Amino acid sequence: MRRQPAPNAAPNTGPNTGPNTGRNRKHRKRGGGLITFVLVVAFAAWAFRSLVFAPFHIPSGSMLPTLYVGDYLAAAKWPYGYSRFSFPLEIPSFNGRVFADVPERGDVIVFASPTGEGADLVKRVIGLPGDTIELRGGQIVLNGRPVPRIRVAPVEIPVSPNSPCRRIGESGITLAAPGQRTCSYPAFVERLPDNVGYRVIDQLDNPLSDDFPATRVPAGHLFLMGDNRDDSLDSRYSPIEGGLGFVPLDHVIGRATATFWSTDGSASYAKPWTWFTALRADRIGLGYSETQ
Repeated sequence: MRRQPAPNAAPNTGPNTGPNTGRNRKHRKRGGGLITFVLVVAFAAWAFRSLVFAPFHIPSGSMLPTLYVGDYLAAAKWPYGYSRFSFPLEIPSFNGRVFADVPERGDVIVFASPTGEGADLVKRVIGLPGDTIELRGGQIVLNGRPVPRIRVAPVEIPVSPNSPCRRIGESGITLAAPGQRTCSYPAFVERLPDNVGYRVIDQLDNPLSDDFPATRVPAGHLFLMGDNRDDSLDSRYSPIEGGLGFVPLDHVIGRATATFWSTDGSASYAKPWTWFTALRADRIGLGYSETQ
């Protein structure tokens, strides 16, 4: 005979029943939704930085007058394709490039240091694979033809906490406006065969930086130079000399597109209002493909 339950027996209160069951399910669903949202946002940020644009900070004056110390620029990732250096922490890691394209002469590029220091750098492309590069008295000779180089008015760089006057040989301090100091640098405009013109700083006759024997750029490499010719350790110098030598194409990260922020170095994290008083608003939006 089947036993009948007692009239006053308590209902089953197992782990999946009870008045709080619906509330617990809502909490679990809400928590799972939050985790999914965070993961989606994190993936979108990773994908944007890896495949579209990445920020880059200018820590030195090797690219003056094109780039100031304290500039923040956006580097476009897609123009030259992708290598392992395109991704944060080089993950995923693989050899070679996908969707590969070679930069153009005159492009300002961001690249991973070929010396293995782990720092990203920025220079201008002067020579492509197969080009012959030579410097005579500061003038570039590209594939046997001198690159036009015209002296122009000196460049006036405002002196600020992150931009002291680094003119070689003399102070270079001049008064540009009441209460404002600038550093005056001798300047030239170079124009490459691709008809890209840009200003460079060349402060003195220096055989170490102004002369370079005719050398062929190896396949899969670039010859890069800083626009501040006497203050840039670039492809004119070997890694043993502290320079870059020829830079492998696989190390290219992206093309410098425009400045989105610039500070003169007077800001303090503890004083938020200085984030704006230190802003060099006239630098925002500047591109680097043509003479500024």
